[in-house]
Amino acid sequence: MIIYGHRGAKGEAPENTVPGFKHAYSHGVRHFEMDVLLSASGEPVIIHDTTTDRTTGVAGRVGDMTAEALAKMDTRHNTVPWPSHCGIPSLNQVLTACPEFMHLQLEVKSDDRQRMNILCNRLAELIQKNHWYDRAALTSSDTWFLREAKRRDRKLRTGLVFDKRFPNPVKNAKRLNCDYLCLNARLCSKALVESAHKAGLKVSVWTVNRIHDMLELEKMGVDSIITDYPTSSLMYFENRPGIATSRLPERLASDPETVAGTT
Repeated sequence: MIIYGHRGAKGEAPENTVPGFKHAYSHGVRHFEMDVLLSASGEPVIIHDTTTDRTTGVAGRVGDMTAEALAKMDTRHNTVPWPSHCGIPSLNQVLTACPEFMHLQLEVKSDDRQRMNILCNRLAELIQKNHWYDRAALTSSDTWFLREAKRRDRKLRTGLVFDKRFPNPVKNAKRLNCDYLCLNARLCSKALVESAHKAGLKVSVWTVNRIHDMLELEKMGVDSIITDYPTSSLMYFENRPGIATSRLPERLASDPETVAGTT
């Protein structure tokens, strides 16, 4: 079971922040999901919402602020306690903090079309320049963006983020020539996973925070789960008796029985 840290490690540190990614990375997590938007200065930044209201307590639109201004904001609003300032980081800052990542799901949120077009160019260039075709996937619920990504480079890995029962998620992902189906956990079933695999799709399920649910999803055959508690989840799966760890990074860890939180 591949474990992705959701927004870095959302349940363990402020979401989508360098301290949060560093926290998970230092505990051996090498697979991350994060949200990408374009700043006013044209630099991709890591934040879930198109506004800064929820995470900083200060009203504003991400697209109206430079990366420098966003970095000065403090995202410790409505989150787990954290002792030091956590700014809104650029994508480059996160990549610098986690240089030996194994795979990233870069989720692009719906935004102004022109801004998404520029962001698509930036992300495509980043992956092409670094030859990260096998190390990064551009995911989104925005079908226009997914089409644009493939139009720029057919080798780019893309994933459809889906949280509805209809229309059929597998057919939609294949229609868009996606490589991943990023599925809301409540929609997942063994039949759907088998259908996705037959269509050549990898299934990544979000957001899964209980070990019991992870084990059930593993039985269904999902390829990976996205969790708010990646360090303790990875610890569990690495220390489970008889588990094959060839797909997991090496790390030092203890052995908790459960992971806090609910789906």
